[in-house]
Amino acid sequence: MSNDILNFLNRQHPYDRLSVERRRQIAAGMVPQHLRTGDTVFSKGDEALGLYVILTGQVTIFDETDSPLSLLEQGNSFGERGLLKEGRAVTTAKVSEDAELLRLPKDLFDDLWTNEPVFRRFFDRSSDEDDRQRPSDLATVRVETLMAANPITTEPDTSVADAAQLMRDHHISSLCIVDDTRLVGLITLRDLVGKVLAVGRSLDASVAEVMAGNLLTLPPSAIGSDVLHMMLEHRLGHLPVVEGGNLVGIVTQTDLTRFQAMNSSGLVAGAAEATTIEELAAVTKRIPQMLVHLVSSGHRHDVVTRMITDVADVVTRRLLKLAEETLGPPPGRYLWLACGSQGRKEQTGVSDQDNCLILEDGLGSEADIYFEKLAAFVSNGLDACGYVYCPGDMMATNPRWRQPLSVWRDYFAGWIAKPSKEAQMLASVMFDLRPIGGATELFDGLQTETLKMASRNSIFTAHMASNALSHGTPLGLLRDFATIRTGEHRNTIDLKHSGVVPVVDLGRMYALQGRLTAVNTRARLEEAVAKRAVSPSGGRDLIDAYDVVATERLEHQVRLIKRGEAPDNFLPPTDLSDFERSHLRNAFVVIKTMQSALMQGRGVLG
Repeated sequence: MSNDILNFLNRQHPYDRLSVERRRQIAAGMVPQHLRTGDTVFSKGDEALGLYVILTGQVTIFDETDSPLSLLEQGNSFGERGLLKEGRAVTTAKVSEDAELLRLPKDLFDDLWTNEPVFRRFFDRSSDEDDRQRPSDLATVRVETLMAANPITTEPDTSVADAAQLMRDHHISSLCIVDDTRLVGLITLRDLVGKVLAVGRSLDASVAEVMAGNLLTLPPSAIGSDVLHMMLEHRLGHLPVVEGGNLVGIVTQTDLTRFQAMNSSGLVAGAAEATTIEELAAVTKRIPQMLVHLVSSGHRHDVVTRMITDVADVVTRRLLKLAEETLGPPPGRYLWLACGSQGRKEQTGVSDQDNCLILEDGLGSEADIYFEKLAAFVSNGLDACGYVYCPGDMMATNPRWRQPLSVWRDYFAGWIAKPSKEAQMLASVMFDLRPIGGATELFDGLQTETLKMASRNSIFTAHMASNALSHGTPLGLLRDFATIRTGEHRNTIDLKHSGVVPVVDLGRMYALQGRLTAVNTRARLEEAVAKRAVSPSGGRDLIDAYDVVATERLEHQVRLIKRGEAPDNFLPPTDLSDFERSHLRNAFVVIKTMQSALMQGRGVLG
């Protein structure tokens, strides 16, 4: 039975990411259980005995009110720490169809939780750990993140001339020599110079005659510092990555340098020093790889999006500076603000621009001409840097969104007094305003007085609540997702509009109702829980659900970037494991429940 369990674990995430020795230990320690339809695995309040994995059959999870929460099948897990309170279950698990289960005992689960980060991250995706304190360096990243996967290879009898042409054509400095899939050697540009050209060896000689053999290698589970130390000790420039004797990748000194430079501080510094739009665009082109780096390093989603937004903020401020240098000093005080995802510090690998200008009162027509040019300069610069024009024209280039402070006050007062459909939409966008560059005092008091005005108007808040419920979750019947049925993104889930946006809308509503000043969605939810603008249990569940959806969105984008594709928000459910599907569906159930609570007036102080 132990071998059968091991074979199962070898193809089951996250166990497949652990070492062979670990998987053998887990297989030996797991307790098989055969249960009949109707049997109870555990009930609410039972002491936690460990983690359960389904080999065959089905198990239904019931919530605290005995309502079905999810239906789990082969490969799904349940009973993890996120569903425990003080070491006891907060749900009930019953067998829906004769099931073969594997129980990972609590002591072994705790061992894996403590000592295997990949295991802990998989079962604790909504952890409250402050990722801002987690280092993003070679001591934490795995080699599989650093390496170039599926490196260019050739066979031992290839001529050195053909090898040189391969290296030239693929712009690489080394070539792995394999016999079938097993690594037998490595040849580098230095070898071609020192062992072929310098000694007059024939170009028809085989690479087997000049390659380096008996190579030092590392497994993909090693960490970045292992690579650095081995390279330093043995003066290596290239290090093959081998698993089970087979070549799976290669890491070079260039990869290490690129990784260490690929963080937000490096991009921020590059943007701050840029003197042209072209130089700024060169900086922002590195954002997709920064996203891969940050997600692979295990940062929480809101930390990742904040770091990405920091780059956009600096790029915007630099463009404002370049605009002033081009157009001359501004004729009066102004404030450039971001709304939308930049305003909330929630930019991902896919972001357009949403911005506006507040001008000081009393400026003349000449000032209008200046700020029209400034808005065009900055907006065009942002587009050149990959922040495409807003399809809804919510930009400072639109005269409507480039107005004196008094007009902005009238805007908000009018939207609140007469909450039409357009007013609801505009208010939703503008309540996410955040100053980026200029005279920040122009914004002082505007947010506070607007929140106060809005929270006092029950008709307005009711309309805003209705608008917040306009984005539904992609829940279908039973275990299925309601995917997009037609068009370019057929059979996918829109993780932005059907996943993240519903939570953004809820967070904004809690901020309005509780007069909360936070703009970032997760910060709004945390402040809403702390100040009881939302029920503590519902708020915490919503934070957990948001973490799951937002994390899955970033991981989807990272998968696309790694494949050389442009990141988007459209996830095919077939890309997910059964456990991930179940986890994501449960998150959507929580979001839908909180939408219903808002609709029924239970979203506050519930």
